[in-house]
Amino acid sequence: MPKEDIHPTWYPDAKVICNGEVVMTTGSTQPEIHVDVWSGNHPFFTGTQKILDTEGRVDRFMRKYGMSSNSADDSSDKTINKGDESPEAGSKKKS
Repeated sequence: MPKEDIHPTWYPDAKVICNGEVVMTTGSTQPEIHVDVWSGNHPFFTGTQKILDTEGRVDRFMRKYGMSSNSADDSSDKTINKGDESPEAGSKKKS
């Protein structure tokens, strides 16, 4: 048997509360547990994903690695500029 008066009170039916509603019950040393995220609203479990871009890091990444639509347009312009040279101009450089 556990010693008297050294263990916290055990609540076998503690309520887990998220956004003001009870989402499940579990055993705990607190009668109510308030959480912001649980498996019912977490993107990993629900299959939805939100990108929180507070400092523009996603846009910076996209620009840096050429994944944005603006840089795709720029790269196609570069390809057109390289293709403007005639084949004769390329052969002159080789000789």
